[in-house]
Order: sequence, then C-alpha cells, then structure tokens
Amino acid sequence: MSKRLLLLHGPNLNLLGQRDASMYGSMTLSELEASVRNHAESLGASLDCIQSNVEGELVNALHEAQASCHGIVFNPGGYSHTSVALRDAVEAISVPTIEVHLSNIHSREDFRKKSLTAQAARACISGLGLQGYLSAVDALIR
Repeated sequence: MSKRLLLLHGPNLNLLGQRDASMYGSMTLSELEASVRNHAESLGASLDCIQSNVEGELVNALHEAQASCHGIVFNPGGYSHTSVALRDAVEAISVPTIEVHLSNIHSREDFRKKSLTAQAARACISGLGLQGYLSAVDALIR
C-alpha cells in the first residue's frame, strides 16, 4: 500500500503568487501543490492538500490525519509564531510532522524567529522555497 501524506497550509498561503515574490517566490499555491504531489507520486506516495486561514480547521486536519496519513508536511504560516493550539495538536498526534517555511524565518522580524509549532515537529525546514517541501516529502517517505 502506498504511503499517504498530508500537505497542510496555514493562513495567507492561498495568496502565493500574489504576495511579495522576493520573499515567497512567484509560484501559486496550486502550482506548489502540483509540484509536491508529482514528487510524492514519483516516490510511490499519495498527497492530500488542505489550506485554511482558520486555526481550528488546521487543528482538526492534524487530528484527522492521524487515522490515515503516514506523515504531514505543514506550513503553519503566521500561526507558527503564535498558536499554542497548533503546537499542542502537532505534539498530540503520532504522525511525523515536518514544518516548512518558504522564507527563512530566522532572517526576518524578531517575532518570526521563534516557531512554537516547530518545537513539536520532527524537523523544521526554512528558507528553501519549494525545495523545502520536496525535502520534507523525501524525509517522510524514506
């Protein structure tokens, strides 16, 4: 049976391609998802994608992934710096979760340098753009 992964995106990631391209690149969310899906499928895995601007919906997606997913690639967006609820949800589930950020959060504003959610994740990849997502898929599958 092939491994099933969840690609979970937090707030404002639906605006990729419209946001500051120097920070986030010019790829749209659907283009990013297609690239990650193609990569996962080339490794024999399936990929489900969810984006929400609502914190509780992200918590629910994490909980629900426990029943059906082998791993989670999670970009919590701005919630990574503020959400104890998302941090606790990542910690509470048994599914390995890798946090990713398109930009290097450690080279940005001070408040972005600490990620609450990364503290509960298996790993955090920051600043590699699309490559960070592909590397997270590699780590979860291999």
